[in-house]
Amino acid sequence: QVQLVESGGGLVQAGGSLRLSCAASGRTFSRYAMAWFRQAPGKEREFVAAISSSGGSTRYADSVKGRFTMSRNNAKNTMYLQMNSLKPEDTAVYYCAADSSADWGNPEYWGQGTQVTVSS
Repeated sequence: QVQLVESGGGLVQAGGSLRLSCAASGRTFSRYAMAWFRQAPGKEREFVAAISSSGGSTRYADSVKGRFTMSRNNAKNTMYLQMNSLKPEDTAVYYCAADSSADWGNPEYWGQGTQVTVSS
């Protein structure tokens, strides 16, 4: 069982930065690939970024590539999403997810989400 808790969301002006964190419970964090998703009002949840269990591999949605950076610290059971050059269209609830097989179509675990609001 893995419990995920996001933090770091808030209100920021366009062009600004935020860093989201996702803290995981349990001693098996390093076995899981991790990902960030987001859901804007009236829209479906969408994939943002993913990182392998070791942290050696990442991938990003085209909409955030070059602006967002995902990382993880397995010793601290925490992963991060550094978001730079934020745009109003980045406004959404951001969720972290964990899956032992990197199956992002149906992750095994979800966090509760953290709100990110980018003002124009």
